[in-house]
Amino acid sequence: MDAIAKWHAECKAQEIVEILKKKDFNAIYAQNSEAAKKIVMDMIPEGASIAVGGSVTLSETGIMSEITSGKYKFIDRFNTPSFEDMLEKYREGFFADYFVTGTNAITKTGELVNTDCTGNRTGAIAFGPKRVIVVAGVNKIVDTVEDGIKRAKSIAPMNAKRITHKTPCTIDGKCHECHDTQTICNITNIIHNCYKFPGRITVVIIPEILGY
Repeated sequence: MDAIAKWHAECKAQEIVEILKKKDFNAIYAQNSEAAKKIVMDMIPEGASIAVGGSVTLSETGIMSEITSGKYKFIDRFNTPSFEDMLEKYREGFFADYFVTGTNAITKTGELVNTDCTGNRTGAIAFGPKRVIVVAGVNKIVDTVEDGIKRAKSIAPMNAKRITHKTPCTIDGKCHECHDTQTICNITNIIHNCYKFPGRITVVIIPEILGY
């Protein structure tokens, strides 16, 4: 990213932070991925229980490595012997001290838009864990909720490929509106604001291109 593109990304990030703050999100601007990692990990005390949503952004920023470092009670739903065991980890995640995740989209009017396969991520963002931390690059900013849903659908083939689901989109990279048990487009969640529990959801915005 050159200097002008970086400046423009910073403007977008700072603007969306102020919009989210007005809706009672705990919105924070992070200058870069390294700063975002420090912000997030400084918020979480050692020994706290943490569940996560599947997120390329968490890996790219180094946050996932910190979460799995052994300093925290990581609720590991990735390394389970069966689907039923994984579901139990999903359920355990609803009682976590912190739920850390990326997001499919953030609208310019301050909504978080996410589409899920099982609903553990969309559900946990909405209710359950005591605190939610969402980390996002400026590429996740869209104009409207409708654009957010379109964005989630457009990157669904990549996410399906990433988690090795055997859906038609993992063959040709196109959405087929498939009727399949492995479709990752079962549940769409829109968080309009954080008025009921002010500050429960922290959104860390980074002026970088991160995740899908």
